[in-house]
Amino acid sequence: MEKELRIIISGGGTGGHIFPAVSIANAIMELRPDAKILFVGAEGRMEMQRVPDAGYQIIGLPIAGFDRKHLWKNVSVIIKLIRSQWKARSIIKNFRPQVAVGVGGYASGPTLKTAGMMGVPTLIQEQNSYAGVTNKLLAQKARRICVAYDGMEKFFPADKIIMTGNPVRQNLTKDMPSKEDALRSFHLQPDKKTILIVGGSLGARTINNTLTAGLATIKENGNIQFIWQTGKYYYPQVTEAVKAVGALPNLYVTDFIKDMAAAYSAADLVISRAGAGSISEFCLLHKPVILVPSPNVAEDHQTKNALALVDKQAAIYVKDSEAEKTLIDVALATVNDERRLKELSENIAKLALPDSAKIIAQEVIKLAEAKN
Repeated sequence: MEKELRIIISGGGTGGHIFPAVSIANAIMELRPDAKILFVGAEGRMEMQRVPDAGYQIIGLPIAGFDRKHLWKNVSVIIKLIRSQWKARSIIKNFRPQVAVGVGGYASGPTLKTAGMMGVPTLIQEQNSYAGVTNKLLAQKARRICVAYDGMEKFFPADKIIMTGNPVRQNLTKDMPSKEDALRSFHLQPDKKTILIVGGSLGARTINNTLTAGLATIKENGNIQFIWQTGKYYYPQVTEAVKAVGALPNLYVTDFIKDMAAAYSAADLVISRAGAGSISEFCLLHKPVILVPSPNVAEDHQTKNALALVDKQAAIYVKDSEAEKTLIDVALATVNDERRLKELSENIAKLALPDSAKIIAQEVIKLAEAKN
């Protein structure tokens, strides 16, 4: 009889960390339905809601990110970090995991560092093409490092690296509706080209400002349809701007798209930030995409993610500072160019790494069995 499998998964902060974490957990449960999985997140962050919604227990740490602009404010951050390490120690002692998995985000640092110190094998999943500071530090004790891009040995020990790709939400590949049904769900026409605009789970200021400023252009181009996810924070101001322009039957606006499978199925072209998780979804679904990397992330890793695709003619890159001038024109020109759409779709498909969650889950189970 197999010994009970107990796994901690830590990280979060954004959908880009949470969705892969849940996908890994689901894959573990498919392979070992008897497994006990506990998530460790950061208090007040979105994982504290999204993880229970997915059916898993989560405990929050009082962790916060460092303020790189105002270093004097970090005294309280250091205190929270120490408290988080003590709480992580208590969680690990009580739960007794055989493996701890880190997916990035505030909580993964103290959780995996403490797990390693307590003799628990650790696995980290680096989603980006440029490794973050926390994962570079955690890599020293990690047994496995799962990556999604070539050349990651410049950040991590080569003998620990496994090329797995980034896990995506399972429903995207299992429950994809027809394009016609998807467009109908957004109250749009089945015979028109459609552009999907997403700024990540929290929204994107530049993309939202660009679309708001371009509402007149959207109205003039009634032969093109738009599905626009604004993010919760930006939704009120966007809807006010839309009202001021008048009826826009070719535009669907929402703060958050719950059914991303339908949104992707409806889209001929996507405009997006360059988060690693989103890029993995575009690759698996062969979606032509215009990437507008966020300049407000550590080590400018989104630009590096985007350029990794651009170098292979698999995406279009628009710089954040140039978006308001060029993004809408580039999008309209691209969506009307069948040859360009086909080229982008074929090239991004070549970068897809399917079954990432299952491959990572298998590595987690191997580590647990070796521990036993």
